[in-house]
Amino acid sequence: MKKLILSLTIALASFLGFSQDSGVSITVIVDNVTNNKGKVSMALHTADTFMKSKGTMSTETDIKDGKVTLTFKNVQAGQYAIMVLHDENNNKKMDYMENGMPLESYGMSNNAMTMGPPQYDDAKFEVENEDLTLHIRF
Repeated sequence: MKKLILSLTIALASFLGFSQDSGVSITVIVDNVTNNKGKVSMALHTADTFMKSKGTMSTETDIKDGKVTLTFKNVQAGQYAIMVLHDENNNKKMDYMENGMPLESYGMSNNAMTMGPPQYDDAKFEVENEDLTLHIRF
């Protein structure tokens, strides 16, 4: 009987240990989307992925009444930046005018607005041990 109880206790402890999430959640709110066409996509970046690749996590959603809310879950502690794109035509990329200016709205964490390409140092923020809520504006 002792072996049965011990076995059940170990099994339960293992199950509970694996079911817990690690990391924090980052909720991102954009409330000034110009229209409800297309989708809003977001990517969580490190210094190594910023403006170079897809990012460490990405997600997208439909727009309702000019507002979106998305959450990145289980984000480990570290430095990150978030890039947001209003992909009005659903082609999964930013579209540009002939002069190189963006045709679609975009934003970054810290609401960094720069002339020229976005810079990681302007958009970076720290993730520690508490959930975050960020408001990003286009």
